[in-house]
Amino acid sequence: MPSSGDVHSVSASQRADSQVQVYAVPPRPGAEPNEIVAGFLEAMTSDDPQFAMARQYLTVKAAKDWQADQVTVLAEGPDPQPNRTGDRGADSTGFTFTLSGKTIATVDKQRAYQPAKPQEPYSQTIHLVRQSGPDGTGKEWRIDALPEGLLLGQSDFQRIYRSVNKYYFAAGQDRLVADPVYVRQRTDPETQMNLITQTVQSVLDGPTRWLEPVVTSKFPSGTALKGDTKSLAFDDRNALKIPLNERASNAGEALCKRMAAQLLFTLRDLTTTRVGSVELDRANGSQLCVLSGDQAETYAPDRMSTSPGQYFVDAGGHVERMRADAGSDGSGGPAHGASGPDDGDGSDDSVVTEPVQGPFGKGTQQVRTVAVSRDEKRAAGVSTDGKSLFVAPLAAGGELVRTSVTSADKDANGGLSAPSWDGRGDLWVADRDPAKPRLLRLAQGAGQPQVVDVAGLGEGRIQQVRMSADGVRAALLVLQGGRTTLQIGRVERSDDGANSVLSVVGLRPAAPQMEDVAAVSWAGRSRLVVVGKEVGGVSQQLRYVQTDGSTSAAGTLPSVNKVTDVAATDDDRMPLVAHSQEDGIVRLPPGANWKTAVKKGSAPAYPG
Repeated sequence: MPSSGDVHSVSASQRADSQVQVYAVPPRPGAEPNEIVAGFLEAMTSDDPQFAMARQYLTVKAAKDWQADQVTVLAEGPDPQPNRTGDRGADSTGFTFTLSGKTIATVDKQRAYQPAKPQEPYSQTIHLVRQSGPDGTGKEWRIDALPEGLLLGQSDFQRIYRSVNKYYFAAGQDRLVADPVYVRQRTDPETQMNLITQTVQSVLDGPTRWLEPVVTSKFPSGTALKGDTKSLAFDDRNALKIPLNERASNAGEALCKRMAAQLLFTLRDLTTTRVGSVELDRANGSQLCVLSGDQAETYAPDRMSTSPGQYFVDAGGHVERMRADAGSDGSGGPAHGASGPDDGDGSDDSVVTEPVQGPFGKGTQQVRTVAVSRDEKRAAGVSTDGKSLFVAPLAAGGELVRTSVTSADKDANGGLSAPSWDGRGDLWVADRDPAKPRLLRLAQGAGQPQVVDVAGLGEGRIQQVRMSADGVRAALLVLQGGRTTLQIGRVERSDDGANSVLSVVGLRPAAPQMEDVAAVSWAGRSRLVVVGKEVGGVSQQLRYVQTDGSTSAAGTLPSVNKVTDVAATDDDRMPLVAHSQEDGIVRLPPGANWKTAVKKGSAPAYPG
C-alpha cells in the first residue's frame, strides 16, 4: 500500500478493467446519510452473493422488496445530491438524495439491451430514515425508498456484463437467428449461476420480446435446467453436458438436435476455442442426444462460402472481383489489374482484380451499384441513372434480365438504392423517389416486385437497405428532417412462399450515438459496421454496433477519408472493404491498417 502521496476521490465508473473484482463492505456504525448512499451505490457494482452487503444499507422491508434483475446504465456513475425538500415528516427524520446522470440504456428482465435517446437525463430519488441498529439499540440511517434494479455507470456495466448472441430458429426455417442479450461476466449474485449456466438458461427462457414474433424455440414449453444446476463447464474435449428437466425428456432425435444446435451456436460466443459438442441429458441422467460442431453447421445462420468474394464496380461501370493471390488468375497467367511490386504508395499489392463472368463483367450494360447473391451464382445491379434494376448470373453465357423494378426519381443521385440479397434468395431494394418512396422485394430475384410496408417510418424515406443472412432483420438508413439514422426492423411474413405478405415492423435505433449515418453493412450475426458522425461530432467515424443499439470503445475502427460505402462479412477474419472518395476501394485486414486496393472503383460488396 502507498505510504505517501495525495489522496484522490475515485468514482465507481472509473474502473474499466474487466479483471477487477469489487468487494462490497457493510455500512459502518453511525454512518451519515451521504455515506450510506455512496456505500449502497458502490455495493451495487459488486459480485456479492444475493447482494447481501448492498441490502444491509436498506431497511428490512426495502431489502426484501428490492429486485436487482434489471439495469439502468448511465454515462457516468450516478451523482447523488442531498435534497431536503423531499424529506418526509415535520421532525426531519427523513433524508432525500437526488440521483442524476445521463441515461445510456436499460437492460430489462429478459437481459435485452434497450438504448435511450441521446443525452436523455436521469433523475430519481433515494430516501433514508432512521431505524434501530442490528443490536436493537441506537438509530442508524437506512434507505427505505429507491429506484428499481441496478444503477451502473457505463464502465462498470462493461466490466460486469458482456454481450452474448443466443439463437432461435427463423419461423418456418431450419436457419438460426441471433438474439443478443447481456449476461454477467462472473457468477450472477442473484442466481449463483456461472457465465455458461446463465447463458444456457437465457436460451431456455426464450427469445426477447422484440424478436419473438419471427422466431421459434425448439425447446418444449417449460424446459429448464435440472434441479439446482449452477455451474456448467466444458470438459477437456470442449464438450458440454447439459441436464434438462422432465419437460424435455420425451423430445425426439430430430427435435433434440435442433435444441442442441441453439445451444451450441450460443456457446460459441463464450469461448475462443472450438466447441466440440453439446450433449443434452434427461432428468434421469440418460442421454437425450449429442450434436457435434460439424453437424450443427446444417443450421448455421450464414451459409456462405468460407472465402466469399469481394466485388466492386470499376471505372467503366462493370463488376469485378478482387482476389488476394497476386500474380495468378488461377490459370497460371497474370491476372487482370494485378499490382506490381510495392511502390510505397500505401496500396495493397496482394490484391488482383478480374471481371466477373457473365453480362455484368463483359456486357454493354453499365451499373453504379451491385449486390451478389449469397451463393455467388447471381448478381443484381442498378443502372447508372438509378432508374432500372437488372439481374444476371455470374457465369459465362448467362442472360441479363431487366426486372420490372423502376424509379421515376429525376435526381441523378437518387433513384434506386443499392440492392441487397437475403439468405432466402430474395432481392430487396429501396426506391428513393421523394414523390413515391418504397421498399421493394423480388421473391427469388424475379417476377413482380412486392411493396413492403414499413411500420413506424412516418415521413422518413429509406436511403439504403441491408438484409441479414437469416432474412428476418432489415438494416435501414432512414432520411428524416435532414438527418440519416440507422434503424433495425424485423421482417414479418403472413405465410411462406413467394406470395407471402411481408412487412417490416418494430423499428428501433441501432446507432443512437450517431446523428448522420452514411453507410452500413452487416458484419456479424448481430453486428453491423457503420460509417457516420457521432452526435455533436464533426468528423466521420467507422464503428461496430450491435443490432440492439449497444456499442463499446473497442468498436471504433481506424478512420479513412470520405467513405461513401462499406462492405463486411460475418467472418471477422475477412477484411473490411470500403469506398473512399479520395483513395478509391480500400481494405482493412484484421490487425492492419487501411490500404488502397483499387484506385478507380466504387460500390464495394460482399455476397448479400
